[in-house]
Amino acid sequence: MTDQQQENPDARIVSCVKLGRDLPGLDRPPVPGELGQRIYEHVSAEGFALWQPHMTILINHYGLNPADPETRRILREQMEEFFFGEHARMPEGWVPPGAGGGKGGGPARKK
Repeated sequence: MTDQQQENPDARIVSCVKLGRDLPGLDRPPVPGELGQRIYEHVSAEGFALWQPHMTILINHYGLNPADPETRRILREQMEEFFFGEHARMPEGWVPPGAGGGKGGGPARKK
């Protein structure tokens, strides 16, 4: 039993497509519609938490405006790819940032 399951033994367990193991699921679909339901049924809460920083990177990198309907459409497409696309699963041996002891961060800034 995982630490999360011990904390809440009544948690709904899903076979997480993102992390490749059985983990506690979300309390409710994270977005409306079919995509939200699919995420609710197949992505763990831990797996879904990986989306927020990825979405922030997309918004910042492309200068997207989340209030724009076209941006929301793009983000939904990216969310579907992030969780269910061909390369959606995390690489074998992946460790969340800050949990591995190695140096984090991205490439050096250009001046």
